[in-house]
Amino acid sequence: MGYGSGELIIRSYNAQNDRVRVEGLESICEVGPADKPFLFTDTLGDPICRIKNSPIYNMLVAELGGQLVGVIQGTIKLVTLHKPPKNVAKVGYILGLRVAPAYRRHGIGSRLVTKLEEWFVACDVDYTYMATEKDNEASYKLFVNKLGYVKFRTPAILVNPVNHHRSSQISSNFKLTKLKIEEAESLYRKYLSSTEFFPIDIGKILRNKLSLGTWVSYPKGETWGKVPTSWAMLSVWNSGELFKLRLGNVPISCFMYTKSSQLIQKFLPCFKLPSIPDFFDPFGFYFIYGVYGEGPLYGKLVKSLCNFVHNMASSKPKDCKVIVTEIGGNDTRSKLHIPHRKSMSCSEDLWCIKSLKNEDRKSVHKLTTVPPTRALFVDPREV
Repeated sequence: MGYGSGELIIRSYNAQNDRVRVEGLESICEVGPADKPFLFTDTLGDPICRIKNSPIYNMLVAELGGQLVGVIQGTIKLVTLHKPPKNVAKVGYILGLRVAPAYRRHGIGSRLVTKLEEWFVACDVDYTYMATEKDNEASYKLFVNKLGYVKFRTPAILVNPVNHHRSSQISSNFKLTKLKIEEAESLYRKYLSSTEFFPIDIGKILRNKLSLGTWVSYPKGETWGKVPTSWAMLSVWNSGELFKLRLGNVPISCFMYTKSSQLIQKFLPCFKLPSIPDFFDPFGFYFIYGVYGEGPLYGKLVKSLCNFVHNMASSKPKDCKVIVTEIGGNDTRSKLHIPHRKSMSCSEDLWCIKSLKNEDRKSVHKLTTVPPTRALFVDPREV
């Protein structure tokens, strides 16, 4: 396709030459839907912050006439994916596709995806996948209608605002314990290694400095040495250390309500009105991952763990304003008990997948047509 300004060049990102230009591209792409609020991502001066903790990663840039007009990022890892005769697959994740507004609808986005797929193929990747909002029509048309991706899973993103003026209640009937990394890794491999997209390098995730720890909750009077009758576990990842978020396109009425609710909470706490965090300045968040448990009290136990994470966040600097969890769309048991605000959450995100090898295309058909029977592990490095 002709671009009118010369040949389109797609190459790997060079931090020294491209960092400032990529930041500029990100800023002009901060244009969301006209009819609803949306989030900006502040990479804190590091365009590869969202991928650099992955085992293998790459960022491509598109240049036209010496001007940077597009970017895309990708990561590679080994995960559990049930496709006979083996249950482990090498997968490539696509994220951060951006094209300058003046150069859209000229095929630059599809060229970037195709080039990234070529890199995946060179690295012997079995499948590539991406995540988007289910109502992102442009993304859906590009990946599904044009590039051959198919709908795979619809996880739920649960968002709970942090109240820095009030702690969440934790039942005195439960005991909370922080696990050693080795213990947490052993537990995850025992109970979650058969879940979809479970990362084979879970140990590296747990040992990463951004992983704040893994906690378990169980009834008082029982010991963790023996498997309790009921128990729950989760881990916490400090995403706010990598990048910040900021809310855009918010009605002035919402802005005024937020400010007034904060003032009431501060000076008249006896009214106990729910305070809305200030999302207009850049803010960080905690990401809860690896949620699992067993027994009749699982729901109450996982709620107590989430309340503990809330209190942990509320005791930190005030830029940590939300706690985010992403779970499989069929995990209704967890969704019922993980605290979240419905108006801020997404009940149905969209993951799409594509096979990069001919012999795996039948497996993709089976994966996408058979209802999921296993839980979904969401890697915190890809949030």
